[in-house]
Amino acid sequence: MRKNAQKLPAILCAAMIMTAMIGCAGQSAAPPPAPGTQVPQQPAEQATIIEPTQILFDGSSTLAPVIATIAAELEEQSDQPIEVFVSSGGSGQGVSAIIDQTANFGMLAREARDSEKEQIPDFQEYLVGIDALTVSINPENPLAAMRDGLTTEEIVRIFSGEYATWQDFDPALPGEEIVVVVRDIGGGAHEVFQTNIMGDVEVRADAIQAPSMGALVSRIIENRNAIGYASFGVSYQSRQDLAFMEIDGVEPTIENILNGSYLIQRPLILIRSGQPTQAEQYFLDAIFSDLGQSIIDEIGFIPIS
Repeated sequence: MRKNAQKLPAILCAAMIMTAMIGCAGQSAAPPPAPGTQVPQQPAEQATIIEPTQILFDGSSTLAPVIATIAAELEEQSDQPIEVFVSSGGSGQGVSAIIDQTANFGMLAREARDSEKEQIPDFQEYLVGIDALTVSINPENPLAAMRDGLTTEEIVRIFSGEYATWQDFDPALPGEEIVVVVRDIGGGAHEVFQTNIMGDVEVRADAIQAPSMGALVSRIIENRNAIGYASFGVSYQSRQDLAFMEIDGVEPTIENILNGSYLIQRPLILIRSGQPTQAEQYFLDAIFSDLGQSIIDEIGFIPIS
């Protein structure tokens, strides 16, 4: 077996919904940063006291703990009167929240579609980090001792159900049923997997749809015949209990994700309608500050700076 891919520290925040009194330093009149642009955090003495404000985030369950953790950290470091509420329900919900004007920011773990952008006046987008989907099996699966990875074609045949048992995949393996585990079919993670791996071939109808990335990883750990894809950050927290599969000979390392050679990667973005308010800009400044980017790294995703 090959060595595990590059290891990352992780402090994944369990709270999907939280409230925090937070604030961060920045220039009140600053325009929103371009996607992927780091905005330096200003010294505290330059901060302008802002009016009490609530900022609502809704959408991707992958990005939700990032925003929640940044809010919690800032609560301890600032007396700015900003309340941040974070709710998760998937990338599609994040888009709907902006279209319906029920949130200030939508959280997406995929690209925004052109059809979605057309429904959002003065569409704004902020790239805050990068994630990837790692294909993993249970380390007790005999395949883990035989192979370091899978080809795209093999993954398609496994996830579509063309291979019903592991013996169908390789005669040397047991004739036990392959248990396919995916995220909810309507979510951003599955859309990325469908687009980058499956193409026009649908995932088998009886695939287990896990309600969260953590639940998906648990399914693989609990069942020696399971295979699934999980977020780069979440899966690496359980890397000792998983066997990561290369895809077409490429490991899911930070280097391979950043240079584009690893196939299944996705952006972590915030979207909104119109220019941010003073309070919203303060929080954006925090996300792109050294503190915010370090939190993204600690949780297990790839910061953009």
